[in-house]
Amino acid sequence: MNRTLYRDTRWRLLVPIVGGAVFGFILAACTLGLGSGAGPALELPPIERSDLNAIELRRSEIFRDVAPSVVNISTSGRVRSFFFSNPTEVPQGTGTGFVWDRSGHVVTNYHVIQRASSAKVTLADDTTYDAKLVGFYPDKDIAVLKIDAPRAKLRPVKLGRSDNLVIGQTALAIGNPYGYKHTLTSGIVSATGREILSPNKRVIIDVIQIDAAINPGNSGGPLLDSSGKLIGMNTAIFSPSMTNAGIGFAVPVDVIDKVVPQLIEHGQVKRPLHPVLGIYPIPDERTRRAGIRGVAIQDVDPDGGAAKAGMRGLRENYVDVIVKVDDQPVSHLGELTYYLEKRKPGDVVEVHYVRLDLDSGRGREAKGRVVLEQPE
Repeated sequence: MNRTLYRDTRWRLLVPIVGGAVFGFILAACTLGLGSGAGPALELPPIERSDLNAIELRRSEIFRDVAPSVVNISTSGRVRSFFFSNPTEVPQGTGTGFVWDRSGHVVTNYHVIQRASSAKVTLADDTTYDAKLVGFYPDKDIAVLKIDAPRAKLRPVKLGRSDNLVIGQTALAIGNPYGYKHTLTSGIVSATGREILSPNKRVIIDVIQIDAAINPGNSGGPLLDSSGKLIGMNTAIFSPSMTNAGIGFAVPVDVIDKVVPQLIEHGQVKRPLHPVLGIYPIPDERTRRAGIRGVAIQDVDPDGGAAKAGMRGLRENYVDVIVKVDDQPVSHLGELTYYLEKRKPGDVVEVHYVRLDLDSGRGREAKGRVVLEQPE
C-alpha cells in the first residue's frame, strides 16, 4: 500500500534452522486458515433449468450480472519473528470489495484494511493484483483501493438509492464469508435508520438492517436490490458469537456515493456530508486541552447562517463555544455532526452558545436561529 499501518521494532537473530522450521509451520497454518474456503475461478454456465420460478431466476440473473464486480481482498501485516530480525509479511485476513470504476478503484470497509501493511485484490477470474490505498474515512467505515488491472476486466457496480428503501423489500448480499468466494445470500430489508459505531467509535446513522446471512469475510461486499443495483455495503453483524444471527448492517449507498468520489480526488473527505452552520470549528483536542466543553468556533463564513445569527470567530480575548443545538447538548464536534446529519438544508435550528472570555474564563450565554445550508 501507499500508506502503511505498522511500526518497526528490532529483534535479535536466534537459531536460524529451528526458527525457519517453526516459522514455516506458523505461516502455513495461517495460510491454510485463511484460504481453506477458496474455490476455483468463477464459472457461470447458462441457466438451462425450466423448473425455477421467477424469483429464483431473477436472483440467479442478478448474481451472474454482479458477481464479476465483486472482489476478494486479502491483507497482510508485518510482524517480527522471534527468530528473525527482519519484519515478515504474514496473512492477516480476508474481506470483500466491489469495483467502483474502470480506472481500477475498489471500495471496501475501512476495517478490512485498517491494520494492514499491504493488500491484494483478486478479481472474479482469479487474477490477483497488488492494491494501493487511495484513501479512507473511518467515520463511515469506507476505504478505497486501486489496482492496475486492464479496463476490460473491470465491471463497476450499478448504483441505486438508499433514501427510498422500504421494510420488506429484497436484499441480496454477495461476499466471501470465511474465504468462500462469491457467495450469495438473500433476505429482506429488516429496518432502516439504524445506528452503529464506526471503527473510530463515531456513530454511523441511517444504517440498513438486513436479515440476509452476513459472516466474517462478507465485510465490504455489495448489498443489492431486486434490480441488481447497489443499495449498501455490508459492514457488520450483531452476534455474540460473531456468526450470522439474522441481524446484519450495511452502510447506505447514498453515503458511499458522497464519500468515495472525495477519497478518489483528495484521499480524504474534505466536504461535509451534512448541512452546515457556516462555521470552522477548532479541533476537539485543542478545546479539550484548554478545558473547554463544546464546539469552539475558529472562524465563520461571513455569509453563512452562524454569522447572520450573531456568532463570531476566535478573537484575541474571546471565543464562541456552541453548547447546544435545539434541545440536544453538544460537548464535542462528533455530537454536533451527529445532530446535523439528521437534518437537511433549509432546516432552521436554534444554536445555544457561550461567548467565553479567555482572560477571566467567564462566559455570556446567547442563542440564535440558524438556517442550515448545503455544503459547497
